[in-house]
Amino acid sequence: MRGDSPFIVAALLLAAVSAAAQSLPRDSDRPPPESRQAEPTNPSKNPSTDAASPPSVTIIDALDAQGILGREVRSAANEDMGRIVDVIVDRAGTVRAAVIDFGGFLGVGSRKIVVDWSALHFGQVTNKKESITLELTLEQVKAAPEYKEDTPIVVLGASGSLQPLQFDH
Repeated sequence: MRGDSPFIVAALLLAAVSAAAQSLPRDSDRPPPESRQAEPTNPSKNPSTDAASPPSVTIIDALDAQGILGREVRSAANEDMGRIVDVIVDRAGTVRAAVIDFGGFLGVGSRKIVVDWSALHFGQVTNKKESITLELTLEQVKAAPEYKEDTPIVVLGASGSLQPLQFDH
C-alpha cells in the first residue's frame, strides 16, 4: 500500500467503519428496557474475560461538524488574531475558553493567550477556509497575559476585561 493514493486508503478506512457501524445493533432492534432481563451473575466468572457490550455509535455528517484546532482566528475588523491551539474545559467537561497562539512570525515570538469561549463566533466553521471571529480588538488581545500551563488561567472575556477562570474546589 505504500505507493497507493491516500484517497484509496481513506476509502478503505471509510468502508471498514461503515461496515462496522452497520453490524452494530441499533436501539430499534433491541427490546424496550423494561422487557430486558439481566443475566444472572456468576461470582466464579472472571469479569475481565466477559465480552463487553458494543459501544454506541453516532455518525456525524462531515458537513455538520468540523474540528477547530489549528483554525485561523480573526477580529471583526479582519485582523489576524492567531490560531486556536487548545480548548480549556472545567472539571465538569464544559468548554470554558480557547487557547490562541497569537503574534510572532512562523512560530517565533508568538505567545499563547486564553479567550472566553463566548467571545468566539464560528459562522461557517464547517468550511475549513473560513476563519473564526473573535469579539475583541487587536489591542485587547495584545494586552492579555500569556498562558502558561500549571499556573492560574487568566481569561480575556468578550467585554475585554481580564478575569481569572474559577473552578469549584
